[in-house]
Formats: sequence, C-alpha cells, structure tokens
Amino acid sequence: MLVMTAAAVLIVSVGTGPAVAQEQIVPVADLLTAPARYDGAVITIEGELVGDYGYRASGMVWTQLNDDSYARDPLVDGGALTGANAGVGLRIPEVQMAGLSAPGGYRIRGPIVRATGQWRFHDPSRQGETYLDVSSVQVIELGKQLEEGPNGAAAITGVILVLAGGAMMMRRRYLRARA
Repeated sequence: MLVMTAAAVLIVSVGTGPAVAQEQIVPVADLLTAPARYDGAVITIEGELVGDYGYRASGMVWTQLNDDSYARDPLVDGGALTGANAGVGLRIPEVQMAGLSAPGGYRIRGPIVRATGQWRFHDPSRQGETYLDVSSVQVIELGKQLEEGPNGAAAITGVILVLAGGAMMMRRRYLRARA
C-alpha cells in the first residue's frame, strides 16, 4: 500500500511539473526563460523597484522589479558592467506601497524588496499581460541617492579637445592673415 501511494505521488508530481515553493526566491531570469512553468503559482521574487509607480484608480500600482546585478551593485558604486537589465512587471495593492522610497532611476537606487504573489502568464483579463500579482511586499533595503563623482578621464579629454580646438582656430587665423 505504501509503495502504491508513493508511486501515485510520484506520478502526480511528474505529471504536473516541478512544484514551486512559496519560500523559494525565483530568479527573474527563470521567469523570463520559462514563464509558463510558473503560471498560476504563488512565488517570491526579490530585487529593485525601478522606473515609475503607476497608480491606478482601481487602487493598484504597476511597477517593475529588476533582479539583475545592478540592483544590488550599481555601476556608480563600483559594480561591474554585466549586461542588460532584467525585470518583470508587478501589480501591487496601493495600501502596500506605504513607506516605499522612490523607484530606481538615474542616480537613484530604488528600494530592494521581496514580493510574493501569483505569477500570471499572458493573463487574459489583462489583455495578455505577464506579471506578478503581488499579495505581500517586504522592504529589504530602502532606496538611496547614488553619488557619481567626477570622471577624471573625461575631464582631461575635454580639456585636451578644447586646447586642440583653440590651437586649430589660431592656426587658421594665422594662415588667413598670411594669405
């Protein structure tokens, strides 16, 4: 009897695909690579809120969560250039937005959050939109202003170009005066 029960569980597990544990943090790259695998599952993702907070009359807010390397280690803070941004859309109840700092953008690192909700792949009620319908948001790290210091190489290059341009103008005037 125990063997038959174990076999039935195995068949059901194999037949429905791998289960997604709510506590397991799903990388955005996995959602982008195999979005249908998670359709309807309650999942948790983690990353930086970026772009804009799109408040709707329905009481919901749309935004994007990126979990690429730039979320935790921005370039201006010494992070490495590792490729494109990777993110997914979030639909969050407005009441859960209280206390969130501004989303990430130029010179702003948005809040790092852990968002849990139902993954909706090509949701027919939203004209085929794919997003995480968030049920809870936990702030891991508040957003912050990014300080970008002067770029020494660019400044030196600029000075050299200005001097070269000035020298070329002086030479042109000299040659015109001689003609």
